[in-house]
Amino acid sequence: MEIKKTDLPIWIQTFEKIINWDYIYVDKTKEALEIINDYSYVFLSRPRRFWKSLFLDTLRNIFEWKKELFSGLYIEDKWNWEEKNPVVHIKFDWNLRSAKWLEWAIKKILDFNQRKFWIKCWEGYDFATCFSDLIQKISEKYETKIVILIDEYDKAILDNLDAEKVAKENREILRSFYSVIKWNDEYIRFAFLTWVSKFSKASIFSWLNMLTDISLIEKYWNVCWITQEELEENFDKYIKKWEEEKNLKLSEIRKWYNWYNFLKDKVYNPFNLLKFFANNFEFKNYWFTSWTPAFLVKLLEKQKYFLPELSNLKVWEELLDSFDIEKIKLEVILYQAGYLTIKEKIINEEWEQEYILMFPNKEVRMSLNKLFIDYFTNEINLTQRSAINVWLKTWKIEKFIEELKILFANIPYNNYTKNNIAHFEWFYASLVYVYLQSLGYEIIWEDVINRWRIDLTVILEEKIYLIEFKMSSFKESPLEQIRQNKYYEKYQNTQKKIYLIWIIFDEEKRNIIESEWEEL
Repeated sequence: MEIKKTDLPIWIQTFEKIINWDYIYVDKTKEALEIINDYSYVFLSRPRRFWKSLFLDTLRNIFEWKKELFSGLYIEDKWNWEEKNPVVHIKFDWNLRSAKWLEWAIKKILDFNQRKFWIKCWEGYDFATCFSDLIQKISEKYETKIVILIDEYDKAILDNLDAEKVAKENREILRSFYSVIKWNDEYIRFAFLTWVSKFSKASIFSWLNMLTDISLIEKYWNVCWITQEELEENFDKYIKKWEEEKNLKLSEIRKWYNWYNFLKDKVYNPFNLLKFFANNFEFKNYWFTSWTPAFLVKLLEKQKYFLPELSNLKVWEELLDSFDIEKIKLEVILYQAGYLTIKEKIINEEWEQEYILMFPNKEVRMSLNKLFIDYFTNEINLTQRSAINVWLKTWKIEKFIEELKILFANIPYNNYTKNNIAHFEWFYASLVYVYLQSLGYEIIWEDVINRWRIDLTVILEEKIYLIEFKMSSFKESPLEQIRQNKYYEKYQNTQKKIYLIWIIFDEEKRNIIESEWEEL
C-alpha cells in the first residue's frame, strides 16, 4: 500500500499549510468554536508536542476570516465569516536564558505586530506600555475588538528552572507584560494563553485572574490530543498497513502511546503517532527524546524522591493546578510536562478532590526510568539490559542477581557522600524497581495482598516474580516470610509460573550480599 509522506504533518504547526498541502488534519474546530462561544479569556495547559501551537493557529485563521480553509470541517457553516477580528499572535520560541534575551524577544514580537498592522507605538515607553498602546490603536484602526493569542507563554520561566535567579527575573518581566491584557478589556474580544505549566496565583496568574483554566474541564478534554475514534477515522490506512505488514493489533500501539487521561477519554500523544507511522511502525521513545529536561534529575536528587511512588501517586487538586519557582515539586512538573497522567479522581470524606497519578504508557515509563537509572549509575549498557531480559525470561535467577550486583557496583561513590541512603532498604529496592521499569516490564510496587504487601511484583507473559528486599540487619528469612504470608495466592489462578525471590543488601558493601529463590 503506497502512502505519501506528505500525509503526516510532523513538526508542522501552521493550519493553512496543513490544509493547502493536503496533510492529515484531525478536526478540532468543534472544540475551537465552543471555547470561543463560552469564554473571553482562556488558559490551556498541555504537555509539549501536543498540537497546542496548531490549535492556536487554527483559532487565528478562524478570527482572520479564512473561510476557504475550513471547507468540510465542523465549523464551516456554524461561524459568522463576515465578522473579522485583528489577531495579535505572540509566541516565545527562542532560547530565553536571561532577562536580557526575554526583553529582546518581547521587542521583536511587538515590532512584528506593529509592522503587521501598520501601527507605531509611542516612542520612549517600556514594552508593557507599548503593548497596551498597540492593543488600543489596532482596535481603533479596525473599529472592532481584537484577539490575543499567546503561545509558550511561560517558556522563559521553564527554560530556567535550573537557574532560579533568571527564572524569577523573567517571571517579573512576563507579569508586567501580561498584565496589559487585563487593563485593556474594553478593546479585547478573546484571549487565549497556552503552554505546559500553570504558575500559582502568587505569580503570573495573580495579574490574570480573569482567565478560565479549561485544562481539566471535561467538555474541552479532547483539545490537542488524538482519541481512539480520531485515530481510526483519520489514520485508517496506516492502521491497515500496520496490521497487514506487522501482523499485530492496534492494542500494541495503544500500549506504547495511549493512556493520557485528564478525566475523559484515554488519548494518544499525537507526536508519537506521527513519528511511529512515518518510521515504518518502529516503536521508539520519539516524544521523550525530543526534549529531555535535565532539571528533572536535579529535582530528584534535591528532593530525595522515592521513585516507586511515581507509579501510583496521590496528590491534591491544588497541587496539580499550579507550581511556584521557589517551591517546585517533582510530581507537579512531571504531571504538567506529561510524564505522569491522571489514573483516577477521588472525592474524599471531606468532599475534597484528590487524584491518583501514574505513568501514561510504555514509552514514558521506560524512558523516564532509564533517565533516572542512568543518572544514579554509570550508564548501564545495552548488553547488560539485554542480559536482564534473557535471565528473567529463562528463569536464570543467579545470572539475574549478578546483573543487579553490577548495577549497584556502577553507582559512583559520591552518590553516597553527605547522606545515609546506603543504610535504607528503600534506596536499593527503588533502584531495582526503576531499572526493571526502564526495561519495559509490568511492575507493581508494594503489591497489596490480604495479609501483607509484596515489595515488588514483576509480571511477564508466562511468569510472575515476587521479590522481597531486606537489609543485612534483618534476622529472619525473607523467603520464609513470603511462604508464611502466602504472597503467591493472589496469582495462583493466572496460569503463570510463580517464582519467589528474596534479596539482602549490606550497607557497608552497598550491594547484594545474599539471595535465595524458589519456584512454586
